[in-house]
Amino acid sequence: MDVKPIVKWAGGKSWLVPALRPLIPKKMRTYVEPFAGGAAVFFALASETPRPFKRAILVDQNEELVACYRAIKGEVPALLKKLGEFVYDKEQFYEVRAWKTSKMSDVDRGARLIYLNKTCFNGLWRVNSKGEFNVPFGRMQNPKIKDEPNLMRASKALAHCDIRHGDFASALQGLGPEDFVYFDPPYAPVSKTANFTSYASGGFSADDQQRLVDAMVKLRGDGVGAVLSNADTTETQALYARFKHETVLARRSINSNTKRRGPTGELVVQNVLAPEKKKSKKKAVARAART
Repeated sequence: MDVKPIVKWAGGKSWLVPALRPLIPKKMRTYVEPFAGGAAVFFALASETPRPFKRAILVDQNEELVACYRAIKGEVPALLKKLGEFVYDKEQFYEVRAWKTSKMSDVDRGARLIYLNKTCFNGLWRVNSKGEFNVPFGRMQNPKIKDEPNLMRASKALAHCDIRHGDFASALQGLGPEDFVYFDPPYAPVSKTANFTSYASGGFSADDQQRLVDAMVKLRGDGVGAVLSNADTTETQALYARFKHETVLARRSINSNTKRRGPTGELVVQNVLAPEKKKSKKKAVARAART
């Protein structure tokens, strides 16, 4: 069962799965993604035979995305019917974009998210300070709004999944040595102007990045394996210096400037202590001379 991500999500990790897979256990009780997003790693694992986990937990702060996954899990026929009502049309796009979703059903919210994601500019989900989706109409040829085969496969993949809306820390309660966590947080900014944290209202601050470090430490103490990926910057290198980590080249596919979609570094971190660096003989001799 080959399941693809339902939506295009900034920072999607489909390309990174081959590098991450050797770091993820072949067998576990619970697989956890506290920043679900497009859930590319989850869907890749769910596509394996046999499936490597007994159950999964997906958490995200974006309420629309969570509603969408719940609709796919439990109401996919109704979701498909609703998607059939949409067409690639500029007037309908802005009408749907303006809908207020707080009192809508999971099916309506999920269909709206998929439709807007498939037809908006560059497939970028972005919200303003009020949490309102604000990406303009896209420019593509006949986008596939209703992918019934993949939605049906995704529904089966999500059947044993606990889907929650909330902070990443809410996904970490009660985990043990048979469980595994993959963190894919909003990127730490790679420059003063690059801050891709507006997928949900509230953003993700430097303090939140530090909370992630603390979570990695605690999980290690509890015997829970974890892997994290983030932008490879001076700041993230310092944050995770104590852990075993490596840099993998990524190609950014979402950027308003197409010239800036080239390879950049992705830091992949395990919550395993990094081996101590060997001290050079020259430095050892210099220290001995000073004493």
